[in-house]
Amino acid sequence: MPLGKAAGVRCAQLDDDNRCKIFGDPRRPAVCSSLSASLEMCGTDQNIDATRSHAMNFLTRLERETQ
Repeated sequence: MPLGKAAGVRCAQLDDDNRCKIFGDPRRPAVCSSLSASLEMCGTDQNIDATRSHAMNFLTRLERETQ
């Protein structure tokens, strides 16, 4: 997404499993490369679906707050 990604728009580089298709690629945006998973972002649930849901809600809130 050369002009960036609007808040609430799914990243064009995510595959069907929500994994980055350009992870490790120099074309990957700096903002993505600098984002590190944290307890605040991922939560403490051991259930992968609950963890993914928590992370997606966290990222959605970040996008909304930084529009």
